[in-house]
Amino acid sequence: MVTVSSRPPTSTRPAATPAGLFVRIALQALAAVVAGYLAMGVVAGLGLWAAGAADLPGGFTAVLAAVVVMATGGKVELSGDAGALAGTQAQLTAMPLTVTLVGALVTGYCFLRPLRHHAVAGARELLLRAGAVVVLWLIALAGLSALARHDFRITLGGQETEDPLMDLFGDLLDSVNPTVGFRTDLGPTLFHGLLWILGVLLVALLVSRRTPLPSRLVRYQEPVRPAARAMLLLLLAYVLAGLVVGLVVAATKGHPADTFAVLLLGLPNVTWLALGVGIGGSWEGRAEGPFGLPVPQVLDAVLRDGSGDASKLSTIDLSSLAAQDGRAWWLLPVAAVLVLAAAFAAAVRSPARTRPWQHSLRLGVAFALTMLVVAPVTLVEARFGLSVLGIGELDSLGGQVLLRPHVWVIAGLALLWGLVLGLLGGLLASRVSRKGEVERPARDKDGTGPPRTP
Repeated sequence: MVTVSSRPPTSTRPAATPAGLFVRIALQALAAVVAGYLAMGVVAGLGLWAAGAADLPGGFTAVLAAVVVMATGGKVELSGDAGALAGTQAQLTAMPLTVTLVGALVTGYCFLRPLRHHAVAGARELLLRAGAVVVLWLIALAGLSALARHDFRITLGGQETEDPLMDLFGDLLDSVNPTVGFRTDLGPTLFHGLLWILGVLLVALLVSRRTPLPSRLVRYQEPVRPAARAMLLLLLAYVLAGLVVGLVVAATKGHPADTFAVLLLGLPNVTWLALGVGIGGSWEGRAEGPFGLPVPQVLDAVLRDGSGDASKLSTIDLSSLAAQDGRAWWLLPVAAVLVLAAAFAAAVRSPARTRPWQHSLRLGVAFALTMLVVAPVTLVEARFGLSVLGIGELDSLGGQVLLRPHVWVIAGLALLWGLVLGLLGGLLASRVSRKGEVERPARDKDGTGPPRTP
């Protein structure tokens, strides 16, 4: 006789234990960290190779590590040694934003991917995942910082000049083996790296459409996420436009290796500056000596304008760029079109019950906050000088590059643009069917009677 049980079949798969959950989260966090650093290393390596750094005498690995450290906000200090005969002064503050952007996108995606099938994200699990990524990220950053150190020997012999005294100084310097090197300042590097990875994880949660939030934060999802995602799309649109222009320049203007070096290391440095200038913002700066910025020729010309006066900084804005090249005025309509497109995208992704003035306010705040983050990371400060016997610097080895944004002016203009174009984008989106709309049911021709079921 066969007995049939009325009980439903049960799964033999054991429930996940706390230890098993912790191990799984740790492995997923490790995958996110490894993927992020690997992506940054590949982009930075290709950029350095295009820039000719592969020919450095035994220092390519250290330079690669330094570039990745700088991409996460780390601080790399320059140093020099020429004995008692000469003194050196060196400073470098910059972020290779192409490397930064790729690392942020890859790390954020890998952090969110395990959560994509969750209906609800518990606050404890989310904090555990974020904490695991942060700890592993800082451990890896400390390891890279140990690698990011090297010294290069400066050779002046055989370089004939018109000044016999400078030729004599060159021979004397060669006799003491002058060097210039770089080191990572571990404390500031770990602090800025902590801020960087926390910012990446926060932005990833803000711009994601599908990743669930803890129940206490769900009410902030509708007012925050559409505008945050629109700002990310705006920044990526500028990077994509700059990439297209760069590829055209590489194919038509010659020197493709130099162009690819800029694209792989500092493309957002240029395109996000173009965004700020397009909305009316400004930077100030100067370029002196043989060193310069890997930027379009028109920007380099403005930076070198007035460089004869050491106390004068050039202003980089629409009018100064247009004085060098009239095509710079196109930055204004391009900014208007792309910001309006971002405003429309944010409004379309928002519920239909959202009022146009709410779109305006949200986009204005989001755009201002975005430029408060983007503008400071375009800062560049670089200086190197070699003084001989304390009486002057060798012009052939001295130089200075400075590019500093007017952050609060740019943020204020972004707020104004966001308010105006956010309102216009909300009005345009009101003509588009969006989530949350309920169509009115059909009635009789005379307008009376109950609604007819379709």
